[in-house]
Amino acid sequence: MTLIKSNLVNARLYPSSSKAAVFDGHGTVKPITNRQSPVLQRSVRLFDPTANMPAVQLFNESANSAKVAISSAAKPNSYQALTQQVLTDGFSRQLTYLRLSITDFCNFRCGYCLPNGYQGKRPKNELSLDEIKVLIQAFANVGTKKVRLTGGEPSIRKDVSDIIELVKATPGVETVAMTSNGYKLGKHIADWQQAGLDQLNISIDSFEPQVFKQMTGFDMLPQLLHDIDTLLESTDIKLKLNGILMEDTAYETLLSALEYVKTRPVTYRFIEFMQTSDNSDLFFAQHAQSDLITQYLLANGWRPHQRGHTDGPAIEYSHPDYVGRIGMIAPYAPHFCESCNRLRVSSLGKVHLCLFDQGNYDIRDYLQRQDVEGLMQVLHGFMPIKPEHHHLEQSNSGIMDNLSMIGG
Repeated sequence: MTLIKSNLVNARLYPSSSKAAVFDGHGTVKPITNRQSPVLQRSVRLFDPTANMPAVQLFNESANSAKVAISSAAKPNSYQALTQQVLTDGFSRQLTYLRLSITDFCNFRCGYCLPNGYQGKRPKNELSLDEIKVLIQAFANVGTKKVRLTGGEPSIRKDVSDIIELVKATPGVETVAMTSNGYKLGKHIADWQQAGLDQLNISIDSFEPQVFKQMTGFDMLPQLLHDIDTLLESTDIKLKLNGILMEDTAYETLLSALEYVKTRPVTYRFIEFMQTSDNSDLFFAQHAQSDLITQYLLANGWRPHQRGHTDGPAIEYSHPDYVGRIGMIAPYAPHFCESCNRLRVSSLGKVHLCLFDQGNYDIRDYLQRQDVEGLMQVLHGFMPIKPEHHHLEQSNSGIMDNLSMIGG
């Protein structure tokens, strides 16, 4: 196999200057005139899920919040009818995948997310087990088949195994997954297996211990790799590793990942570096083209696989000489959002219709009142306003200051 050429190391999609240009998603670069998205105020005709008539809603989309006012009128749809309707947005996309953040706290200090570590105190009002039970039941009733627990770092929560078990026991949910930095992996492997965890994604941005320490703030890569091998040997949890595609480390990480998946049933996925309001300087210095990875794979005998209906956005590639796979998540690619099947809920009970949307929607009152049917109606009511796509190509990450807010 021919090694990838070293021009990968020198690749840069964005110029170093944060005011120079931006990729428009179609192979060209355009000048940037204004990086701050204006406050948008618009009139939205939203189907009122508690009534048999539409209700005109005026809401403010800003960098901080967006609220939907839902009137309480007329007679609601029947419970049976609601459970027979899979959430389907205005672009005919069926939303069968929920990403639930159970905390926004993270102990790592990754430069692309929380370079200065978690700021402030961890909230004391994260979703309780009882609230999560109502949430999962409502989502399962409207067609959710896969639930991924995210953070921050979800293993920070002492009841994470109880949450896994609760989700796994919910009728209709077929797959329970979790994304973690692996800090407590060795301690919890057996507990997570027993609780019913089906899939686990672990972040490994580099296979070089010193680079890993520099990127995360923790000198623990050898222990983490040992714990991963233990998981592979002792459980049937499906494992994937994630790494942010960074210009300075892309070449070495690709070679290491190829060696790693040669003999292990693991998918290593590169995630294209995404800009948020907190990481712009690093983003413009380190964003690398995902095409350089995929073109290499295709040129060297790797072949893409079709995504399943509950899969995330990654395109995975396999090779007959390798046990594992290499994957790519490229949010700046054209048509990336066309197959979106996801909704997100924050650790404080706010729905995000898109990772980079302009606002979020508070559903906590339904959780506290244990109103499963009411929440189902509201979820259906969100469908006409789920956006068609994000606006990352315009350097607009919406209200997403950093990815720990909702777990990416």
